[in-house]
Amino acid sequence: MNPAYAIKGVYAITPDCANTTDLLHRVRLALTGQVEVLQYRNKSANTALRLEQAHALRKLTREFATTFIVNDDIQLAAHVDADGVHLGIADDSVDTARTALGMHKIIGISCYNRLSLAQDAVDAGADYVAFGAFFPSIIKPNAEVTDIELLQQARAKLTVPLVAIGGINLHNAASLVHAGADALAVISVLFGSEDIMATAKKLSKLFNSNRSFAGRLTR
Repeated sequence: MNPAYAIKGVYAITPDCANTTDLLHRVRLALTGQVEVLQYRNKSANTALRLEQAHALRKLTREFATTFIVNDDIQLAAHVDADGVHLGIADDSVDTARTALGMHKIIGISCYNRLSLAQDAVDAGADYVAFGAFFPSIIKPNAEVTDIELLQQARAKLTVPLVAIGGINLHNAASLVHAGADALAVISVLFGSEDIMATAKKLSKLFNSNRSFAGRLTR
């Protein structure tokens, strides 16, 4: 799978949810709304529940041909044959993930507000990098907010897909796409919405202007 085309558009991150049936229902609505990437993230679940949910989401994302990423857990990503893993600064290295998952899997790295960290990640073999928080986030209220100019700088310097995250909503999302984001990572604005499918569609329309990474490759 080519990350340049796999990591784009609306990048949904699952909310912590103990009820797998409810989680699958909400994710199905999001995928129907044209979400292109789904990351499984559940910090409150035990090992058995994480395995159950990851397996179920892997099956669902295959149904929709949606890229499936697992947060933090390389072993879980390998076990359910996810398309890749997303790692933070305190997690395992790109080399460790590559050894465990193989060359064909996608490895993403959180780079927060540090362009140098992103360059190091790309040099180590990361397939995409994520920056943020760009706006105050209710999921991570203590996260340092970074400047949107960072995206523009990263776009000029890096050739991998760029993911923007943190406090994204329907009012500020377009500014990030305009600044060079290939994907918008969202949790609350999507899964906290009264109409998940409609919200996903509204966000996905922002990428119809061919500002995505794949669109730029063909110019």
